[in-house]
Amino acid sequence: MSIMDLTIADKVAYLTIKSPPANALSSKIIARLDELLTQIENEAEAKVLVLQGEGRFFSAGADIKEFTSLQEASEYESLAKNGQDIFQRVEHFSLPVIASIHGAALGGGLELAMACHIRYATADAKIGLPEMNLGIIPGFAGTQRLPRYVGNARAYEMILTGEPISGKQAEEWGLVNRTFEEDDLAENVHQLAQKIAAKSKPGINRIMQLIPYANTSQFEEGVKKEASLFGDVFGSEDAKEGVSAFIEKRAANFKDK
Repeated sequence: MSIMDLTIADKVAYLTIKSPPANALSSKIIARLDELLTQIENEAEAKVLVLQGEGRFFSAGADIKEFTSLQEASEYESLAKNGQDIFQRVEHFSLPVIASIHGAALGGGLELAMACHIRYATADAKIGLPEMNLGIIPGFAGTQRLPRYVGNARAYEMILTGEPISGKQAEEWGLVNRTFEEDDLAENVHQLAQKIAAKSKPGINRIMQLIPYANTSQFEEGVKKEASLFGDVFGSEDAKEGVSAFIEKRAANFKDK
């Protein structure tokens, strides 16, 4: 069974995450995303991408169970760096990428959505970075991208509490462009993609090159530091307890160690 599908219709590429029940972002899914981005570039047919999740969620986070197979801080840092690199490729892709968010975009799922250029969501979607509830921190550039959209104060609140906000709240804070009822999301995403696909591809490509200049030069430094500290935190007792508690579906008992 495919973990991510690609279909292209009317100059729009649809990338669909297919890993039920949560569409958790395993390293295999992230690698598959990288492969499909290359395929889209090589085929040169699409003018715009839509990234979506099959089933109940866009993506409810990274694959936490996969974390338990790693031992050393360097392995966790490498995991974070790999995810950061591919999400960075999404952000700097030559075509616009629209995230179609329903159900939930949590943890790595939100980090992937934030790497996309436009986000449409359902009004009741759960959107957040809950890593602190597990005794860990975001590792796929969430600490660097979230403040861009919601400002530092709201980013501190969202990350430190680990509590999600609704799609509607995310729209009010500028984290998503627009929100819709569940039944209307796909059609509105499709209409947006068609409007963009009707434009000249050379013009689209140049806009995709220009807007990133508005980002600060410290972003690269910030994501490197995040990967390093992600590795550090995973060596802690609290991280082991938090991940175990998540898998065992119980409350974590942190010792601040």
